[in-house]
Amino acid sequence: MNPTLYPRPLSRREFAGQVARGALLAGAALVAGPAALAAQSGQNNPFAYDLSRLSQTDSKLVRYEETGRFRCPHAEPRRVAVGPGDALFVAAGNYVTALGAGGASGLEIALSGPARCVAVAKDGTIYAGLRDHVEVFDAKGQRRAAWETPGGKPWFTGLAVGENDVFAADAGNRVLFRFDRSGKLVRRLGEKNKERGVPGFIVPSPYLDVELGPDGLLHVNNPGRHRVEAYTFDGDFEGGWGKPTAAIDGFCGCCNPIGLAVLPEGRIVTCEKGLPRVKVYGAQGEFDSVVAGTDAFPENAKVGAGETRGDSTLAGLDAAADSQGRIYILDFVTGDIRVMKRKA
Repeated sequence: MNPTLYPRPLSRREFAGQVARGALLAGAALVAGPAALAAQSGQNNPFAYDLSRLSQTDSKLVRYEETGRFRCPHAEPRRVAVGPGDALFVAAGNYVTALGAGGASGLEIALSGPARCVAVAKDGTIYAGLRDHVEVFDAKGQRRAAWETPGGKPWFTGLAVGENDVFAADAGNRVLFRFDRSGKLVRRLGEKNKERGVPGFIVPSPYLDVELGPDGLLHVNNPGRHRVEAYTFDGDFEGGWGKPTAAIDGFCGCCNPIGLAVLPEGRIVTCEKGLPRVKVYGAQGEFDSVVAGTDAFPENAKVGAGETRGDSTLAGLDAAADSQGRIYILDFVTGDIRVMKRKA
């Protein structure tokens, strides 16, 4: 492990203690709706949870502005990715769709089942993750392969592509798979290993993501530990950062963050559910800014809090970053894609 890259990981006892303290502050808010919380706030209760305080973001922390917005072309969006030429690709429904400027639909690929994630190589090869396997298409959308399903109970939720490798985040098996570009399994990464100092992923719900950074490391969310972690291609654990708290600089709820993106210079973009928000952190985990706060996603927040008849597990956000540093935010509930640019 490189101690200068990421801070020392929490021990099991330290992690449990922080989660317990965070749950005291935030747990009630993510289970009860605002009506119940409002009733509590009217009482002289030292443990009353002020949801309005957390749903409003300090404008001084918001350093991005929206420059565009368009709708996802299909229902049930799950992931968004940037490909060559900063083309945007969306995994939604049974499709992977390439979007041009202003959200105009371009290449569209029909899959054999619901799309869970997508990644695009520099040569234009498209990798679509379905629940239990990966399908491969060339730059024109022609199907080239369908990889074998790994063992266990796979639930692919994230993909990243390198020069010679494809990395698949499997929330079902709580592991990262490293494949070569032909689909041959090279290695399993992230499984708990005391001898190697690998803590293991805690994944209470199907949100495990992986991104390849300019530092040559794999950046992975560990949602049950409220952390972002870094790994080498060989599975060496380089460290993690993050803390369980309802404060803006940390992660709250049962399992956050749920999605990641990496900016060109290496800063990390995180996405959360429950209190939906998108934030930016430095490469070593120092809080940088808010891209969009909870107040920007009212419908998403309602579904995540269980206030509507919608499935609360479908609430959440995903993000992707292009070569210019623009951040694309995908709203699972409304189907909107927002284009965010850092303020001057």
